[in-house]
Amino acid sequence: MTPTTKTPLLDLVHTPADLRALQPEQLRQFADELRTETISAVSVTGGHLGAGLGVVELTVALHYVFNTPDDRLIWDVGHQCYPHKIVTGRRDRIRTLRMGEGLSGFTKRSESEYDPFGAGHSSTSISAGLGMAVARDQLGRKNHVVAVIGDGAMSAGMAYEAMNNAGSANSKLIVILNDNDMSIAPPVGAMSAYLSRLISSKPYLSLRHLAKDIAEQLPRPLRTAARRAEEYARGMVTGGTLFEEMGFYYIGPIDGHNLDHLLPVLQNVRDAEDDKPVLIHVVTKKGKGYGPAEASADKLHAVAKFDVITGTQSKPKSNAPSYTRVFANALIKEAEVDPAVLAITAAMPSGTGLDLFGQRFPSRCFDVGIAEQHAVTFAAGLAAEGFKPFCAIYSTFLQRAYDQVVHDVVLQHLPVRFALDRAGLVGADGATHAGAFDVAYLGCLPDIVMMAAADELELMHMVATAATIEDRASALRYPRGEGVGLELPERGTVLPIGKGRVIQEGSKVAILSYGTRLAEAMKAAAELGARGLSTTVADARFAKPLDEDLVRRLALEHEVLITIEEGSVGGFGSFVLQFLATKGLLDNGLKIRPMVLPDRFQDHDSPAKQYEEAGLNARHIVATVLQALGIEAAAVRA
Repeated sequence: MTPTTKTPLLDLVHTPADLRALQPEQLRQFADELRTETISAVSVTGGHLGAGLGVVELTVALHYVFNTPDDRLIWDVGHQCYPHKIVTGRRDRIRTLRMGEGLSGFTKRSESEYDPFGAGHSSTSISAGLGMAVARDQLGRKNHVVAVIGDGAMSAGMAYEAMNNAGSANSKLIVILNDNDMSIAPPVGAMSAYLSRLISSKPYLSLRHLAKDIAEQLPRPLRTAARRAEEYARGMVTGGTLFEEMGFYYIGPIDGHNLDHLLPVLQNVRDAEDDKPVLIHVVTKKGKGYGPAEASADKLHAVAKFDVITGTQSKPKSNAPSYTRVFANALIKEAEVDPAVLAITAAMPSGTGLDLFGQRFPSRCFDVGIAEQHAVTFAAGLAAEGFKPFCAIYSTFLQRAYDQVVHDVVLQHLPVRFALDRAGLVGADGATHAGAFDVAYLGCLPDIVMMAAADELELMHMVATAATIEDRASALRYPRGEGVGLELPERGTVLPIGKGRVIQEGSKVAILSYGTRLAEAMKAAAELGARGLSTTVADARFAKPLDEDLVRRLALEHEVLITIEEGSVGGFGSFVLQFLATKGLLDNGLKIRPMVLPDRFQDHDSPAKQYEEAGLNARHIVATVLQALGIEAAAVRA
């Protein structure tokens, strides 16, 4: 430590044990230094900023009061965990956040013993926490389990399923409801803090137990009435009736930025001997303590690298619009000519581009919260009544609603249109958000139309096409990032269902692409042509129904057939192989090589490096062709 350091207390803390050696009166300064370090780090790496700034004091208080890592601390979603990572021995690597071989942007079990449960998707913390609490009890241990969940994540049904289970279990679980949107809480102040301390204290809990013991001796109707009277009375004072009805002991709301309020309540709950689950309602402010974040509409939820003084982000300029924006604009064009077109998102209006649609058609855009299961069946209900719902959900988020896709939509032939953003590898968000599996998990379903856009123009055509499909479900996938810079028409053109297109004719090698690897396929074809290997390049457009005529022609007229896609094994290449095998088209020496994502989860890195690692670039296509022809030995993958 040097005399000029801006973070003298933070410099002393390498683990939570060091933090617990500080005096309570030092924690305010420590929290300020932790906030400064968080802002400095994210300005270098980019990432999620506002959420982490909102939980700085809560992070300090939790690690100060609880004996982590023996006490389990679970951060729901995990995007607010940067201060937690700094405190738990990862400060020296915090400027590698979301970079190749650096720290994950979310909690990750393999990264630290202080991350007992990994999360990139929301609303899992209470379920996981209850599992850990029951496991603790089964093993006869005494450690605490704390789950921190945001008010947005509490909109998901899974959180209530977990609370319902926890409320009837005899396992002590502490849930922190981090309310950073004032969506639940009334204003908090000294009286609220006093009441929270009071109802979490041992004298109050002892008195409550005494009253419960007396009530147990009363006749059943009186016993029930006494219990309800006490809980409703507390609910009227503190606002926790809902949680009490689910079996939780409710405390709050309390100011999540006031350590004098947080510490005694957490200590009281820690020391309580009751085995009933507890919910502590903490009100915080997203972006707290950083002016540009507090002034921003989204509280700088996710940022690129930025200037700490001004908050100005250094986002690279692109000549091409993002696929997300192209989708949104194309959907707006369809809605302008068809009043039956509606849009649905599950708490991701800006991420899916539907904020633009909502501005244009506010009464036809529905944000249902973090509730993908509900979103899909809600869309099914709309479709059953003749509307044309477009359900815009990230590829990985739709995984959360798979039964609803199967049972409520596809089985009933309801024309819900699934717009799958973030299909393929996603860079810094890593494995939790990489859309690797949708082609496989949707492709096994009967009678669904599946499309993948090769570029932004094709995406416009596919939005227009989906709007016309009225007898079954359909899905169109497109990646994160920008298009290739094509001139775009006013509105997309409807494509013939199940028909691909040939981009370039050749005679020796055929490359059949599904999705945006088409550009790499064209580069590979040019190199193969330079080697004297005449190459056909085709864009499949559809995985279901498969263009069987195109596949048959490519198989019969070429010596080598390469399929390539930004998805896992079991997807488009598997559909092509199934067709070729059943039609006997593999019996005459065709050399076919399906190219897919590797059969493992890929860590976060730049998208370019991820695709290089996956072996799906032009040079890998060329190597695969040469290997198939036996021209030279070439490794397909590193």
